[in-house]
Amino acid sequence: MQAADRGHTRWGIILPFLALPVVVLGVLIVGLFLWAYSDDDDGTRAGAAATVPCTEALAFGAAEPPAHARVRDCTVQRGIDTSYSAVLRMPREDVSDWLRETYPDAPEPRTGGGVCGALCLDVTHEDGLPGTAEAHVVQVRVEYENAETALVRFSAFTM
Repeated sequence: MQAADRGHTRWGIILPFLALPVVVLGVLIVGLFLWAYSDDDDGTRAGAAATVPCTEALAFGAAEPPAHARVRDCTVQRGIDTSYSAVLRMPREDVSDWLRETYPDAPEPRTGGGVCGALCLDVTHEDGLPGTAEAHVVQVRVEYENAETALVRFSAFTM
């Protein structure tokens, strides 16, 4: 009987102690991957656009909806940075006053064609973005649809 005991190891006792760290590590790795690919709090994956209330989108850039505007298509994208956008339709004559009231310390809006449209305004904290804004940059692009109506594309984002 002694020949059968020779070279015999006690793997039956050692194996559970070796397997436990491997199982724990495996569970942690699987949990990390599941957490990384899980949905955000708002129900979207990072980088996917989600619909938000328009007051939230405008407030991120320290703006309020203009009195006679129809605000729609308000979204947020979250990832490394956060980006809100909104589309407003409003009377042409109200656009400049709304921009001046919303961003009194900003430079005058640029005019003239190209990517800019009828009016463009880019505002940062360095050049007139109010301290209440959570955004680092606000961009406003205005197109005149006709003699009375302006289409305003508003975006506010972090960098």
